[in-house]
Amino acid sequence: MIDDAEVTARTHVIARRLREDEGAATAAVTDEILARIRGLDEDPVLVDMLDASVHGNVTTIIHMLANDIAIDRLQPTTAAVEYARRLAQRDVPANSLVRAYHVGQSVLLRDVYAKVDELALSTTDSMQVVRHVTDIVYEYIDWITKYVFEAYEDERRRWMGVESNVLTSTIHALLASSTPDPTHLERESRYRLDQRHCALILWSSDEDEVTVRELDRTARALAVRLRSDGEPLVTAIDRQTVWAWLPLGRRGRQLDGPDLESALDPAGHVRVAHGTPADGVDGFRRSHQQAQAAFTVATVSPDRRARHVVGYRDRGVGLVALLARDVDSTRAWVRDVLGSLAADGDAAAILRDTLGAYFATGDSHLRAAQRLNVHRNTVKYRVTKALADAPASDRLDIATALAVCDLLGPAVIGDTAP
Repeated sequence: MIDDAEVTARTHVIARRLREDEGAATAAVTDEILARIRGLDEDPVLVDMLDASVHGNVTTIIHMLANDIAIDRLQPTTAAVEYARRLAQRDVPANSLVRAYHVGQSVLLRDVYAKVDELALSTTDSMQVVRHVTDIVYEYIDWITKYVFEAYEDERRRWMGVESNVLTSTIHALLASSTPDPTHLERESRYRLDQRHCALILWSSDEDEVTVRELDRTARALAVRLRSDGEPLVTAIDRQTVWAWLPLGRRGRQLDGPDLESALDPAGHVRVAHGTPADGVDGFRRSHQQAQAAFTVATVSPDRRARHVVGYRDRGVGLVALLARDVDSTRAWVRDVLGSLAADGDAAAILRDTLGAYFATGDSHLRAAQRLNVHRNTVKYRVTKALADAPASDRLDIATALAVCDLLGPAVIGDTAP
C-alpha cells in the first residue's frame, strides 16, 4: 500500500495527463451534456457559453489536482456563473443546470479512471488513487453546484420583474402549446393575433454597449418606421436578446429584408433575424420559428463580419439552418464536397465567391463577371479551377456547400486535412 505522499504524487501525474488532453476532455463533457439534457442545444450562443463554462470547470479541477488547492481557496469561474444566469433568464429549469454538472462529473471521472489504469499500479494502490481523486472532484462539484444554483436563483428572482413587464411567460406558453389559445395573451398584452405578423429576434453584436431597453426601443422604432398596424409585441429573453412581433394588420401586407435594412440604424450594434409575415395564431408561431432559424444561422459564427439583418427567406438560410444543428457533421460534409475550396484564406474565398456567382446567374460567365466586376475570362478561369479542385461533381451539392460556407463562415471553413 502506498503512503499519502505517493498518492499525491500519482495524482499530480494524472493532472498533467489531463492537462495534455484538456481540449478533448472539455469537448467530451460538453457533447455528453448536450446529448443527455434536453433543451441546452437549441441556441448556438448558449452552446458556446456551456462550452466556456465546462472548460473553466475542467481547468479548475486540473489545477486542484496538480497543486493541492483547498476548496476554500477557490473562486468560481466567470463563465460558469454567467452560464447559470443566462439559463435563468431563458427560463431553463434549474434541474437542467444541476444535472449538467453531474453528467460532466461522470464523464470526467471516466477519463480519470482510464488514466489511473495507465499508471499500472496494483489494485489496492489504484483504489487509493481513485478514492483520492474522486473525493476531490466530488467536493468541487458539490461546491460549484451550490454556488451556481444560488446565482441561478438570484438571477431568476431579479429577471422575473422584467418578465412580468414584457409578458415572456405568456408568450412562451402560446409558442409551446400543442393547442394554442390566444385569449390569455390578447387579454394581457392587447396585441391582436387575428392578423398578419412578422416575427423578429433582435440581439447585440456588442454586448458592452447595447442593453435590453435599447433593444426594446429599437424594436419599437422599427415598428414606427415600417408603419406597422399598431404597437409591436416585445419580450426580453435575456440581457442580450429580444423577441418581437410586428403587427401588419389584416390586409395581407408583406415585409422583407430590404425593408428592415432601410429602417435599421446602420451605425448601430443591433442585429435582426426575421421570419416571413404570416397570418393568425399559426402565423404568429411559424414566423417566430423562422426567425429562430435565421438567428441560428447568424450566430453560429459570431465573430464573422455579417449583415445586420438576416431573413429566413434569404438565399440558403432555411436549408443552412437545418445543417447548422450539427456543425461538426456539416463541416465534414463541406470538406468532402469542396476539398481545398473550403480552406481558409483569400485564394479559396475568391474561388468560392466566383463559383457561387456563376451558379446564381444561371451558369453564365458574362453575368457572373458583371456581378463581380471582373473580366469574363477571369470568371471562366476561376470557375474551371474551382470545379477541378472540388472533389464532388454534383452541382447541387457544390452549390449547397458554397451557401453553407457563405452563411456559416469560420464555423465550417478551415483546415481541409482529415
